[in-house]
Amino acid sequence: MRIAVRVFGIMAALTALVATPGGAAPKPPKGQMDTPILSCGGGATQTSINLQVCAGATTGAPAGFSVQWMTAADLAANGGWFLSEDARLCKASFSGNANLSRYNLGPGECVTVTAGEFLFDNGASTNCLDALLCGTSYVFRAFAHANSTLNRSDFTANSTCSTLACDHATGCTLTQGYWKTHNDLVCATNPGSPLCVNWPVTSLTLGTVSYDQTQLLSIFNTPAGGNGLIALAHQLIAAKLNIANGADGSAVAGAIVSADALIGGLVVPPVGSGSLAPSATSALITTLTNFNEGAIGPGHCS
Repeated sequence: MRIAVRVFGIMAALTALVATPGGAAPKPPKGQMDTPILSCGGGATQTSINLQVCAGATTGAPAGFSVQWMTAADLAANGGWFLSEDARLCKASFSGNANLSRYNLGPGECVTVTAGEFLFDNGASTNCLDALLCGTSYVFRAFAHANSTLNRSDFTANSTCSTLACDHATGCTLTQGYWKTHNDLVCATNPGSPLCVNWPVTSLTLGTVSYDQTQLLSIFNTPAGGNGLIALAHQLIAAKLNIANGADGSAVAGAIVSADALIGGLVVPPVGSGSLAPSATSALITTLTNFNEGAIGPGHCS
């Protein structure tokens, strides 16, 4: 009997060793990131909505977070959120692990991001680059990313907010996304396309350097990637095109002069290899973006 008990004990020990390689104790199940707090009270234009994401008070969101959104009309018609793999679902990821990322949030820390005009700084990516529709309600939700010790959080509650009404038709502004997709080069290959739009000028000067339309479009199509010069050029090009197209630029005249002075002889990538720190350009970018999106100046075109 003692022999049988002893054999049973040896077998149990061997089974435990097989079940936990190396004889280590089994790992406890992972915990979960706190659910962040998402709000859209940071203001809106006719083409964008500011979102504030605040990390949970205990875990924070050290690996960053993701935001999803769709129109309120689509959410109602679909009876809920589109599936994650559905191309109609807009998603943006903000990695806290990227070098120099501002999305590594400690407990209770907050950051503001802008749906409809995401700047591609370190760690940010999205499948929806276009401006939002004016006079439209959108629904947003977010979750904190997993890391090596904690699983991703649950989704936040839905937050519904709206872009400003469409109330301008002439002498108005358009976003950099519009000018990027509506241009003379489309006319050369598809003259009947609604994207066939003749720019009011064929070249622009940024700083002291002149660029033709092909070069300006190549700048538009280059993500900022943490380079403040590229992000500034995107909004400066759009502002100058809007003014050339008839928009009153008095609200940003000083910002344009300052932007050109800051750029000077730097050549914007991919045409050149110039660079500016985001901290040096962020205030000017905000002013020019507000003009292009209709928050200041004559207003965005309907």
